[in-house]
Amino acid sequence: MMSRQAFLCGLGSLYLSLLFIFLLMDVYARPANNSVLKEKAAESKDENEILPPDHLNGVKMEMDGHLNKEFHQEVFLGKDMEEFEEDSEPRKNRKKLMVIFSKVDINNDKKIGAKEMQRWIMEKTDEHFQEAVEENKMHFRAVDPDGDGHVSWDEYKIKFLASKGFNEKEIAEKIKNNEELKIDEETQEVLDNLKDRWYQADNPPPDLLLTEEEFLAFLHPEHSRGMLKFMVKEIIRDLDQDGDKKLTLSEFISLPVGTVENQQAQDMDDDWVKDRRKEFEEVIDANHDGIVTMEELEEYMDPMNEFNALNEARQMIAVADENQNQQLELEEILKYSEYFTGSKLMDYARNVHEEF
Repeated sequence: MMSRQAFLCGLGSLYLSLLFIFLLMDVYARPANNSVLKEKAAESKDENEILPPDHLNGVKMEMDGHLNKEFHQEVFLGKDMEEFEEDSEPRKNRKKLMVIFSKVDINNDKKIGAKEMQRWIMEKTDEHFQEAVEENKMHFRAVDPDGDGHVSWDEYKIKFLASKGFNEKEIAEKIKNNEELKIDEETQEVLDNLKDRWYQADNPPPDLLLTEEEFLAFLHPEHSRGMLKFMVKEIIRDLDQDGDKKLTLSEFISLPVGTVENQQAQDMDDDWVKDRRKEFEEVIDANHDGIVTMEELEEYMDPMNEFNALNEARQMIAVADENQNQQLELEEILKYSEYFTGSKLMDYARNVHEEF
């Protein structure tokens, strides 16, 4: 007869195996990212330090055109997001959420209205902006070896290729002597895309030298109106199938060929399509004519757009507004904590009154 310890060990191994299989299915079921630049951006931590990241905190869409699934948490928690990810103890998370509620409720009427939520969203988005500025200082120093306050395209290219495994001294010497670099086609495509972005971040008069501020625009286009336009053009280029520089609903929700391999993947893709359809029809397509223009997408992507922040505030309230008074009480936020923080609180009703 099998011992209890052996049974538990076997059960644990089975669980890990199933979890691994599920994670693999999850990865392969997601819609593919066809841009080489975007695929390369997530390959290593070191590379991420000098490559424009795909994910931008507080922006509704990723650089590759996928919806930002963590947007609600990012604009509700700001730089405190990691606290909820790292601390899974419900009682502590409940107290943190109650503190946040009191900060959002600036008129102390025990309710959060749309204007209060809008103000909070703008404040939390600005926190992400400031965080990006501080990170940029560090990254800029890493690619400005001579410390002259400017980074040339060649300096950046050397650091980028070094992050790809090339010998930094050899590459620097070849670039200095205008010698041909033996670079594979895939890496060259990434470099070409990066150079396009570099040109866009280089303010007039163009000199291919980026200051710290211009380098911030290169890494974080949400900080620059001009770069925001460039990011929107790239997204539309990737999704636009008929070349009219506009997006229809079918273009916005279309899935790459061969994405779906099984029923579970089909269910996941159905959810993906449903989310994108809702976002297109209810939010991005501002005039509801079935077409999203570059201007509409640019307004949607702008994280500091006050009108968008107010719309987002109303949507966030509607998710948890059970009594339909167009405001949020503490109990409602605690009950729908997973939407606001990514953390599900258990037994919220039993504890809320004794703690607040």
